[in-house]
This record gives sequence, structure tokens and C-alpha cells, in this order.
Amino acid sequence: MNQDYTTSFNVDQSPDEVYAAINNVRGWWSEDFEGKTDELGEFKHHYQDIHRCTIAITELIPGKKVVWHVMDNYFNFVMDKSEWKDTDIVFEISKKDGTTEVRFTHVGLVPSYECYSVCTDSWGTYINGSLRSLITEGKGHPNQSERIANKHGLENS
Repeated sequence: MNQDYTTSFNVDQSPDEVYAAINNVRGWWSEDFEGKTDELGEFKHHYQDIHRCTIAITELIPGKKVVWHVMDNYFNFVMDKSEWKDTDIVFEISKKDGTTEVRFTHVGLVPSYECYSVCTDSWGTYINGSLRSLITEGKGHPNQSERIANKHGLENS
């Protein structure tokens, strides 16, 4: 049985609109990225001291598929520092009953992982919440840039 984390949703937008939204990673995941997220190559993500990763975009098929390969990863809340490393994050786009299906699979993110519950909760929020909002409403809910978050944090303390 395949235990990789997967989730999917359907929208009325076209496969090309969905593809463009997925590649607008700053629009749905996090504003803290270095590098291009819409062409083959690498980009880096960091979120405070909680999560850092280097991702290679290995496949881009317009309107159909996006594949990322996690080259390196760091979580500050797990003992096993190899979690996520050498896993693949796959977005598959297909037409289904007059709608567009978005299927997200994190290949290698399995229940035996220490981060599984936190990671699957987070992916669920980013994919089914933020990415879906970006596709359907034109605005996602990414992590704000640390500069913005820190500024607000100081005002609230």
C-alpha cells in the first residue's frame, strides 16, 4: 500500500490557470524564497528557524504536471535530519467531469516520519487552503516574509 501523503481538490479554473498558480509559490506557500519557482532549477525556502529547504524543480509540463525534488532540508523540531531529503513533491493537473483536478503528492512523506502529522497538517493548509484560494480567488495565504512578521511581532510584544 502506498503511504505517501496525497491530497486533491477540484476547481472550475483551467489547467493552465492552475499550473500558473502552482508555480507562483510565493503566492501560496511562503514569501521567503530565493530563486525562480517557475522554471527548471533550484530554489531555497526558509521559515524562521523552523524550516529550511533547497528544492530542485525537475519537471514542468504546462497545464499538466510540476515536480520538485528536495535536495536538502532542515526542521528544528525533529531528531531525524534526513526527513524530506531526497523526496519528491508532485503536482498533477487533469480535467475531470468539467472541472480541473489538482492532485498533490509528497512522495516519501510517510507516516513513519517524525514530522508526518505536522507536515501533513501544514501541506493540507497550504494546498487545500492557500493554493486553492490563489486559484479560485486570485489570492493565497502564504507565510509572510520574516521582515513583515518580525515587524508585526515587535509591535505586539
